[in-house]
Amino acid sequence: PLGLSTPLGLPNLHHGLSNSAGWFRRLLHKPKPSSAESSLDAGHSASSSPSSSSSSAKSSRSSPGTSLARSVCPEPVLASDINASGSARWAKSYDVCICHSDVDLELVEELVSYLEGQPESFRCFLQLRDAAPGSAVVTELCDAVQNSHCWVMLITPGFLRDPWCKYQMHQALAEAPMANGRTIPVLKDVDRKDYPKELRNLYYIYMALKEKSFRQIRDTIVR
Repeated sequence: PLGLSTPLGLPNLHHGLSNSAGWFRRLLHKPKPSSAESSLDAGHSASSSPSSSSSSAKSSRSSPGTSLARSVCPEPVLASDINASGSARWAKSYDVCICHSDVDLELVEELVSYLEGQPESFRCFLQLRDAAPGSAVVTELCDAVQNSHCWVMLITPGFLRDPWCKYQMHQALAEAPMANGRTIPVLKDVDRKDYPKELRNLYYIYMALKEKSFRQIRDTIVR
């Protein structure tokens, strides 16, 4: 519900975003096997021995609780899966759009360097670096939001004072109204009472230790 206040008391993101995240995992499923591979698998299944059929029957009689536990166990996201040519990841130009104030540029450059240096080689949009010279600011901000899979909001005192940051935040929320793990607020040097009301239905990462927060952001992106 939009009036949820619990996020303001939980600086650690691991508990909150597990319910809303998962978009990147679904996005990065391997492409379906070719028809030739499917035929081969079907032929192999048809020629399986009676003992295999017996084993399958025994498995089907296992307790529902065991089967359910196995079915919901998430598979790890591998860099090879993320980078597969058939992945829907490549439908957008960027994996992450970093929304930030100009006064926080140094910190943002460190975050971008960290994410782009990961095994997944995340593609980050950094306005100062990636915006097309001569283009209108509004156009560039909207394009960055629309062409990114998720958005990191670095909410600092500078962010709260910058009208362009608020504009980009609203564009991101309009792009994915229910968030679905795609909007990642990161709070730094801001009182909880000043946390934007538009984001209060989302859990946030509180940046106290920079290295730990960078890891949390990375883990949230791939979760």
